[in-house]
Amino acid sequence: MKFYQKEIRTRPFPRGYHLITPDVLRSMPDIKNIEQGILQVFIKHTSASLTINENADPSVRVDFESHMNVVVPENAPYYIHTYEGSDDMPAHIKSSLLGASVQIPITKGQLNLGIWQGIYLCEHRNTASGRNLVITAFGQ
Repeated sequence: MKFYQKEIRTRPFPRGYHLITPDVLRSMPDIKNIEQGILQVFIKHTSASLTINENADPSVRVDFESHMNVVVPENAPYYIHTYEGSDDMPAHIKSSLLGASVQIPITKGQLNLGIWQGIYLCEHRNTASGRNLVITAFGQ
């Protein structure tokens, strides 16, 4: 079994949903050495998240942002954790709803994603610096 791990820092992203599949692949060229395995991407933050979804039509990412803002609004009168801004508590909730990691099969040295799938970094804060990701690939 082979194990590869790397921690990277992304560039700052504006609030929204951003395809990072190419960034992940660039940072982990060792995937090509794995015939069968798993890639895990983990985000080390509580106000951003990761998910897998549509990689072709950018309007999907816009609709994600719009819908999540309806589901988890800013300035809800029952929020107590408000001292970091009106986007902070909603960012924590969105992060928990979507999750801190994704796992993707590796087959014959490549990610075994569906044809329309990509990895999203979901930035839930209005302004944020880059995000830290731990990328782990393992298999045989």
